[in-house]
Amino acid sequence: MHFVPPSREVLAETLLAAGPNAPTLCEGWTTKELAAHLYLRERNARVGFGLAIRRLRAVSDAATARLAGKTATPAAYAQLVSSFRAGPPKASPLRIPRLDEAANLAEFFVHTEDVRRATERWAPRALDDDYADALWEHLVRQAAILYRGVDLGVVLVSSRGPRHVAKRSAVSVAIVGEPGELLLHATGRGSHALVTFEGQPDAVALLTTADVGP
Repeated sequence: MHFVPPSREVLAETLLAAGPNAPTLCEGWTTKELAAHLYLRERNARVGFGLAIRRLRAVSDAATARLAGKTATPAAYAQLVSSFRAGPPKASPLRIPRLDEAANLAEFFVHTEDVRRATERWAPRALDDDYADALWEHLVRQAAILYRGVDLGVVLVSSRGPRHVAKRSAVSVAIVGEPGELLLHATGRGSHALVTFEGQPDAVALLTTADVGP
C-alpha cells in the first residue's frame, strides 16, 4: 500500500488547522517555517539535502526563512500549504511511488506530530495496522544511523511484537512502544514519544541524554 498521499493530506490539514504562527517541535520553527521546508524540499535540492549535509544547511535555512517570511498572513500561508498538498512537480523523481515512500513516509508522520504535540493538549493517533507496520519497517532500515551517536546497545521493541537490535553493546537498553512512538524517539523527539525503557537505571539515564536522531 502507498501511504504517502493520505499522510500528505493529514499533514496539510494539521498545518492549516494550526495556522502560520503555531509552535512545533522543530527547534526555532513555527508552522510557517515547517510548511516552507516541506514545500521547498520537494523543489530545491539544496533544501532537500540541507538538513543532512552540513555544508548545505545554511543555504537550506536561509531559503526556508525567506519563504516563511513571505507567508506570515493566513492567506499566504494557506496558499503555501495548498501548494505542498498538491505534491512535487511533474518532473520530480518523487512522483515515483517507491521513491516518494522512501523520502516521505517517516517525514510526513513525524512532522504531523511535530505540530500536534507542540500544544499542551494532544493524544496519540490510532494508526491503521498496515501504516504502523510500514513505519516499523522504515525504522528498522534507519535505526543504525539514527542511534549511531548512542554509547549503548539499543533494542527496539514494538508493542505489536517485533524486536530489532539497532545497536549492539555490552550494556543495552530496550525501548518499548508503538511503531510511531519508536520512530519519534529515534528521530530525536524522545521527550514527546510515548515509550518506556527497560535496562539498568544508569544506562537508561545515559540514553535520555544521548544524541539521537538524523
